[in-house]
Amino acid sequence: MLKREIEKLMERGLLQVEPSFLNADLHVDYNELERELKLSLEKYSRDKSKVVVVYGDLCHPNMKGIIGKFGNVVKVDALNCIDCLLGGHGRLLEIDPNHDYFYLSPGWMPSNLKMSPRLNSIFDLSKKEAKKQFRNLKGMILIDSLGNLNEFKDEVKKFSNHTGLSVLGEETVGLDGLKDVIFEAIKKLREVNK
Repeated sequence: MLKREIEKLMERGLLQVEPSFLNADLHVDYNELERELKLSLEKYSRDKSKVVVVYGDLCHPNMKGIIGKFGNVVKVDALNCIDCLLGGHGRLLEIDPNHDYFYLSPGWMPSNLKMSPRLNSIFDLSKKEAKKQFRNLKGMILIDSLGNLNEFKDEVKKFSNHTGLSVLGEETVGLDGLKDVIFEAIKKLREVNK
């Protein structure tokens, strides 16, 4: 979900890492997410690489348990990808304690979701069913991490129409929150492996 943002940090020379990205659609299949994450971590454990996992605590019910099995791995302190963009540490709960809003960031834009076999089911729903699925939310908030929200204007409008979720606001967050949460994890990883 944060591939574009991590690549942008690397392009700007702010992050010197060798990234490995898992498919975003693993978010809807806990078994597959756990399997793919374990395989990836086992691979990097064999060559004694130090690994920072950029997943949230809520992306899998046993995320900390999965990560905890590997001594060379630290996970960012964040609830999910939106929390990562906000700087982690549960900041998302500070602004949305009741989970009232659906957040669209570049990784969660409808064009990305439609490409995913596991996530495109939202768009297979009739308008009536989609509105029913999202009925408990008050609306959606657009998260601008890359300064390119205008590129998505039409698809956000279609998504809003399909789900019945109005755009209630835009939050320009840039990349600093993500950079900070990753750097914090890197520092922690260095301290753990002294």
